Amino acid sequence: MELLKMCVVVCPLIFLAGFVDAVAGGGGLISLPAYLFVGLPVHIASGTNKVVNATGTALAAGKYIKSGKIDLPLALIAACGALAGSSVGTRIALYLSQDVLKTIILVALPVVAVVLTVKKDFGKEQETPRRRFPRRTELVVSAGIGLFIGCYDGMAGPGTGTFMLMAFSAVLGMDLLTASGCAKVGNLASNVASAVVWALNGQVLWKLVLPAAACSLLGSYLGARFAIRGGSQKIRGMIFVVLGLLFVKLIWEML
Repeated sequence: MELLKMCVVVCPLIFLAGFVDAVAGGGGLISLPAYLFVGLPVHIASGTNKVVNATGTALAAGKYIKSGKIDLPLALIAACGALAGSSVGTRIALYLSQDVLKTIILVALPVVAVVLTVKKDFGKEQETPRRRFPRRTELVVSAGIGLFIGCYDGMAGPGTGTFMLMAFSAVLGMDLLTASGCAKVGNLASNVASAVVWALNGQVLWKLVLPAAACSLLGSYLGARFAIRGGSQKIRGMIFVVLGLLFVKLIWEML
């Protein structure tokens, strides 16, 4: 498919993905199927997705840091873990077949849906954030969150931001907005590490990166502003819709 036709299909979805990801995570649930929909092989789709997502996530992370809605030490230690985890996960993905990668994504999607369904208060701020561990333990847990979810991000990707947000909230007792800010920094690190590995192995469609990245930046900027002003709860339903669409699409392709 020629570049102009790709952009017409992909760019609006990448804008939406950037917006959703900045608010509640899960932007990869929109962006990855967008690249697959225009016929890109799964490895090139994953590589292009990581490079573009890194630009949007960087802007959203900066917006959260500037607003002060973040626990920066925990976010940075999670980013260190995510760098290592994502590098390992992406190297594993390079040696997996397209069918295996699609199967991993297919298995991951219902897990995200179940977690969102069980966690009824997703999208709601806690009135009094709970401090569950001593500070040193929080740092170790944050590193573990970054390492484990970063590895998943490198191998598959969809739902990474949402998983990380939920981990910060459920395990460390952060309020949703602070958890979202920390997740953005951790997710940025995993995106950058994964993008570098994909790019060095020639799995990026560079001619599509610039227009897609511009849309991702705009969506991320508007999404971060929306989240900081208390709009997180409204995104939950959108993630369910995208989950369902991608699940059906992958099932159709595999059949």
